Amino acid sequence: MIQPSPHPPEARPAATLVVMRDRADGAPDILMVERAGVMAFAPGAMVFPGGRVDPGDHDFARALALRDIDEGAARIAAIRETIEEAALPVGFMRAPNAAAVAAMREALASGSAISEALRAADASLDLDTLVPFARWRPDYSPVRRYDTRFYLAALPPDAPTPQVDGTENVRLCWSTAQAVLDDADAGRLSLIFPTRRNLERLALFPSYAAAVAQARAFPVRVVVPWSETRHGEEYLCIPDDLGYPVTAERRDRVRRG
Repeated sequence: MIQPSPHPPEARPAATLVVMRDRADGAPDILMVERAGVMAFAPGAMVFPGGRVDPGDHDFARALALRDIDEGAARIAAIRETIEEAALPVGFMRAPNAAAVAAMREALASGSAISEALRAADASLDLDTLVPFARWRPDYSPVRRYDTRFYLAALPPDAPTPQVDGTENVRLCWSTAQAVLDDADAGRLSLIFPTRRNLERLALFPSYAAAVAQARAFPVRVVVPWSETRHGEEYLCIPDDLGYPVTAERRDRVRRG
């Protein structure tokens, strides 16, 4: 295996949540959102709900006296962003109803910290329900660099129907990982490099439990894609020992952001 030579660059901490819904007739559905065309990063791309880790997420992690503040803040951010982007409560001790989620979403949109929104809704988080899946820190952008932690989570059985936010994202859908990849290959949607690689990995699993089992079999290591010349062509590559079935793609076919 060829490893990237440079040290990972400084990057903004971010988190994303892969929400999975098992089906009786095949591979699980995954919640995807389409980013608005006006967004500075990945406009128009289909992604998992997620975003930057805010200072309030770190403050809340400290208030909870978590052992790993950065890890805890990332999990909190993944839950918060999923509420903001999809009005979907995942990672709660007890799933709040649709009205409570709407109130939390409105509070977060108005600038309230996640701790304040939770307190007003009398809700508590269960951070252990999020399963670490991956961590990506691409360094190919000279402007926007993110250190993104990916988490798996099962859709709670009593969760309300997700709702698009109409600002950061303009569409959401439930789809199998393979169906999203097929739509991207047919030109019906756009995927950035990390999302495509993670969907290819998710397409391996017949259930949420199978995804969790593989995630736990591969300890999370930071993925920093690198360029490599193969047979006279430039490829963007990732390590081949982290559970990904596809580890290289020609750079001229890659959407990076």
